[in-house]
Amino acid sequence: VGPARTTVSGVAKEAGVQRATVYRHFPDEVSLFAACSAHYWATNPMPDPGTWSSISDPEARLRHALGVMYVFYRRTEGMLEKTSRDAPLVEAMATPVAQFRGYLDAATAAIIAGRPERGKARRRVQAAVGHAVSFPTWQSLVRQQGLDDAEAVAVMAALVESAGGARPAEG
Repeated sequence: VGPARTTVSGVAKEAGVQRATVYRHFPDEVSLFAACSAHYWATNPMPDPGTWSSISDPEARLRHALGVMYVFYRRTEGMLEKTSRDAPLVEAMATPVAQFRGYLDAATAAIIAGRPERGKARRRVQAAVGHAVSFPTWQSLVRQQGLDDAEAVAVMAALVESAGGARPAEG
């Protein structure tokens, strides 16, 4: 149902316990959402950006990482959609959201490591990769625009490559 619609009664019912038991273990929303997030990520692990460093070719690393990320998004779409929708409404989601943002920053850093661009070109590439690894980007390309994951990877890889060599129009 998502964080905004989650109730202690609902958690108790799903767990087969009384509400008092839930309150004993989770005295506030922060502890409840932290435990739920930890459990979810333990059963649905995020791709490990550390493994991507073994791919020396930057374009191959980018395509591999995006492919893995997009498979992950397809598998976890329901949860990510609900938590993305509800996070601004539920203060207790601030820490899990910040942790996921940190994960995406680490994924971006792993993808751009060793790329040749510097200065403004590097900043553009980093922005393009950050956009490419974003869940809403995947959702837009796949769910709204009708691409399959491989096509979405190709589109985002082209964006990243053009960001590295492109010069923004003066105006």
